[in-house]
Amino acid sequence: MTQQSRKSALWREVRSFALITLACATYSAAWTALILPYEIVSGGVAGLSNLVYYACGIPVAATYSVVNALLFALALKLLGWKFLAKTIYAILAMSLFLWAGQRFLTDPATGQLVKILGDERLMAMLLGCSISGLSVAALFACSGSSGGTDIIAAVANKYFDIPIGTAIIVIDLFIIGSGLFIPDLGTTLERVRFVTFGLCAMTLECSMISYALNVRRRSVQFMIFTRRHAEIAKAIADATGHTMTLLDAHGWYTGDELRVICILARMNESDEIFRIIKAIDPAAFVSQSRVIGVWGEGFDRIKTGLLA
Repeated sequence: MTQQSRKSALWREVRSFALITLACATYSAAWTALILPYEIVSGGVAGLSNLVYYACGIPVAATYSVVNALLFALALKLLGWKFLAKTIYAILAMSLFLWAGQRFLTDPATGQLVKILGDERLMAMLLGCSISGLSVAALFACSGSSGGTDIIAAVANKYFDIPIGTAIIVIDLFIIGSGLFIPDLGTTLERVRFVTFGLCAMTLECSMISYALNVRRRSVQFMIFTRRHAEIAKAIADATGHTMTLLDAHGWYTGDELRVICILARMNESDEIFRIIKAIDPAAFVSQSRVIGVWGEGFDRIKTGLLA
């Protein structure tokens, strides 16, 4: 590995850990300011920690740290060290931010967490779960996780091709449903309402995770009609690493023969491809269309079954 490559790899890791720190901070802020004070339970270890806090008064950070330590020991032999190193960092950062956030937002006079949105519980759920879902997706995008059930979901995805979102939903259903058996949450009707609200929160959070992860995978198809196909194809291949197909075409009106470049690429690569085309042949005719999905080399793996 050259010195330039080492510097590039180091810089990627620095950016990755910086994003993990930011994601942990935003997740913890949403949890302590918008979810915990309004007695909203979602899934994951954070949701389990909430239930323990409501039932026993044990600080969220304490339960979160202990449960994650147990799950980490269980997953030690199943996941790569790169994933686990970032997960350990995320767990420590999350525990610190949760502790600081809960302490900062607790009213010294009442000992209760401050409700910064007043009685707007629904708004707190919408805002809090949206932020926490995006934060978890950011952690996965950095090859890490917030620990806990995310580790279990990552194992299921790696070894059984079960989508992360599906695995998280199944686990969260058990955690949220356990709220029905906590007497401190009130009467049976109040506990049913509590769980129902939690299911709504879980659905919103998982939807945000799935959306944020899948939006990075959106793909498009380019059809490029140009007489300078060789130059454009080479420039695109050098810039994106994608291969492409050349199609023989025959113009109906002009009768001219030419080659058409057909290429599948990620949505976020579109601007780069357009810049290359414009720089080489501004007169090129280009068609771009979205595709539902792309599977195969360079894109997603082909999966089958209901959980694919």
